[in-house]
Amino acid sequence: MAFGVNNITILGNLTRDPELRFTPTGTAVASFGLAVNRSIQNKTSGEWESQVDFFNVTAWYKLAENCAESLSKGDRVLVSGRLSQDSWESKEGQKRSTVRIIANVVAPSLEFASCKLEKNPRAEEGVSAGNTQNGGSIEEVDFSDEDIPF
Repeated sequence: MAFGVNNITILGNLTRDPELRFTPTGTAVASFGLAVNRSIQNKTSGEWESQVDFFNVTAWYKLAENCAESLSKGDRVLVSGRLSQDSWESKEGQKRSTVRIIANVVAPSLEFASCKLEKNPRAEEGVSAGNTQNGGSIEEVDFSDEDIPF
């Protein structure tokens, strides 16, 4: 069976502050709206008209927590993820559906703003370059140019 591709990347402005919730098992989930403005030319009048598309975005886990902490209504962000369709039946028996974006990446647009990144500590144990917590140490490796294979 062949699989399809489900990727979306959009740039827009938050329509509301991210709402952070937690599932019963403690998993963080944040949701926010995104407005994407675009212009189209009216073929009859030749004038440019502004149109807006609205998207609901959902982020999970640490990304959700970071979105809730860092973003607010009006912020311009780039969102990359996949589309997800939810279907249900209303109380009146009508079938309903909606499409939302499940975010893999949410990043500020630096087109009209600047930001300072504050990296979160990594969840994994061990030693990384420049980090000697947990009693680890970093050894210097001594090698000569003759050891390099090129």
